[in-house]
Amino acid sequence: MEKRSGIIVDPVARKQFPGTLIIAQGRIVDILPDPAVEGPFILPGLIDSHIHIESSMLTPAAFAAKAVCHGTVAVVADPHEIANVLGIAGIDFMIANGRQAPLKFYFGAPSCVPATVFENSGAALSARDVAALLKRNDIHFLAEMMNFPGVINRDPEVMAKLSAAAKMGKRVDGHGPGLRGDALAAYVKAGISTDHESGTLEECYEKLGLGMKIMLRQGSSARDFEVLHPLITSHSDQCMLCTDDIKPADLARGHINLLIKEGLRLGHDIFDLLQCGCVNPVRHYRLDVGLLQQGDPADFIVVDDLERMEVRAVWINGEKMVSDKGEPLFEAVQPRAINHFNPAPLTAGQLRVEARGARLKVIEVTDGQIVTGAGEYTVPVGSALVEPDPATDLLKILVLNRYAPAPPAIGFVRGFGLKHGAMASSIAHDSHNLIAIGSNDADLARAVHLLAESGGGICFVQGEEERLMALPVAGLMGLDSCEEMARNYSVIEQRVKQNGCILHTPFMTMAFLALPVIPALKITDLGLFDGKGFALTDLFV
Repeated sequence: MEKRSGIIVDPVARKQFPGTLIIAQGRIVDILPDPAVEGPFILPGLIDSHIHIESSMLTPAAFAAKAVCHGTVAVVADPHEIANVLGIAGIDFMIANGRQAPLKFYFGAPSCVPATVFENSGAALSARDVAALLKRNDIHFLAEMMNFPGVINRDPEVMAKLSAAAKMGKRVDGHGPGLRGDALAAYVKAGISTDHESGTLEECYEKLGLGMKIMLRQGSSARDFEVLHPLITSHSDQCMLCTDDIKPADLARGHINLLIKEGLRLGHDIFDLLQCGCVNPVRHYRLDVGLLQQGDPADFIVVDDLERMEVRAVWINGEKMVSDKGEPLFEAVQPRAINHFNPAPLTAGQLRVEARGARLKVIEVTDGQIVTGAGEYTVPVGSALVEPDPATDLLKILVLNRYAPAPPAIGFVRGFGLKHGAMASSIAHDSHNLIAIGSNDADLARAVHLLAESGGGICFVQGEEERLMALPVAGLMGLDSCEEMARNYSVIEQRVKQNGCILHTPFMTMAFLALPVIPALKITDLGLFDGKGFALTDLFV
C-alpha cells in the first residue's frame, strides 16, 4: 500500500481539497481529506483524444517515453497511417510496440484504407477486415470515417463498417471538414460521434447541436485551438482535446499539457479544461483510465501550481513513470524495422509538363491549415513547357507511387515560398506515396532518388547538398529518441526555411497535400484531385 498526499484536484466533483490517495495494486482504494496537507497539486493524467502516433515519426514506445513526461497517460490512436502501408500487419506492429511502454494506448480500427479509390496504397482493409478488427479486445473504436460522401450516399461497404462498429458497441470517430446542413445530419445519423476537423465556431455549433463531440485540435500543421477554445467554457461537456498530428520537435516541447496551460491563460476554468482533457475522453471511449476517484486506476500527475502546469511526476497504474527531474523511468524498446517500398526510378526528364492550355490549376496553401484553395496560373504565351517560377511562388509538386513502379503525377503549388532546391518525403497522407515540392526538375528528381535509396524519410536537396533523415519503419517512423529525431528533423526543416519557405511546418503541410478527403485541390499518385467535386481533374483549366 502506498500513499500520495497533496492538493487533490477532483475533475468529477469539480473541487480541490488537501488529502491523501491510498493506492494498492495499481488502484486508488481510498481518498482521505486532510486539512494539514499542503501542495503539490495532484491532477488526473491527461489524454490525447485523437492522434496518429506515426506522424510524430516515433514508434509508440519512443512516443510514450516523451509524452508521459508532459503528463499524458493515455492516447486514443488511429493507426491508419501505417495501415495504408502495411495493412493489419502494421496495426499489429503498433499495438505490440505500444505494449512495451506504460502509456495507455487505445488503438482503433482504421475505417478508410485507402482513404479513397483515387490513389494507390500499400494495403486495403475491406468491411470484412474492419469487422474482424472490431471484434478484437485490443481494438477499441472505429477510427475516423473520412469517406463522408460514402456515408451520406450509403455506400454498402462503408455502411457495413459502421454496422460492424454498432454491433460491437464501439464508438465511431468522424472526419467532416465543412460538412453542414442535410449532409451533416445524414452523417451524424449514421452513428458518427466525433469530429476534429471543424474550422469555425458556427460549424461546431451545428455539429454540437446534433450531438457530436468536438475535438479541439492543436497539432503541428492544423492548429484550431485559438479559434475554437470558447467551446471549453460554453460546451465543456461535449469537447475533448487532441493533437491529431504532431512532429517530434513539438512533442519535445509539450503535449496536451500545453493546451491546458494555454486554456488557463485564456481565462478558462481548470475544471472545464480537465473535463475536456480527461473526463470526456474516458467517458466517451470507456477508457480504463483513472479520474482520481475511489476504485479508479491510479493514473495521475503532480504539478507545483496550476498556472505553469509544469509536470513534476507521473503515475500510471500506481507506478511512478516520470522522475522529479522530468525523465522517464522506463526505456523505449527498439523494434525491428518493417517496410513496403518499391518505387520506380525517376529522372528529371519525366517531370516535364507540356503546355496544353492557357491556364493551369494550382494548389493554394495557407499556413496553419490543411484545407487548400484552388487557384489558377496563366501560362506565358508561346511557352512549350510549364516551368516552376520561384519568383512568383509557383513550385512544382509530384507524387510517385512508392509501392509499385509507375509514372509520377505532377502539379503546381503556391504558398511555400521555396526559392531554391527541393524537399521530399515518404510521409504523404494517407497512402504515403512519395511526395516532393521543388524549384527545379533536377533537384526534384534527386530528392526522390535519395528517398528511394534510403527506403523512405524526409530530405532536402539543393545542387550538391543532400540532407536526409531516414524513416526505416514503414517509411513513417525512425528508431531514435524524440530528442534525436527532433534535432535531425529541425536541421532539414531549417534548411528548407533558409531557402525561402515561409511555412511553420513545411513537411507536415506538404504531407497533407496528398490527402484527397480534405478540400479543395489536392494531388495523389493518380493525378490532381478536386476535393469538392470528389474526382480527379485535369491539370489545365
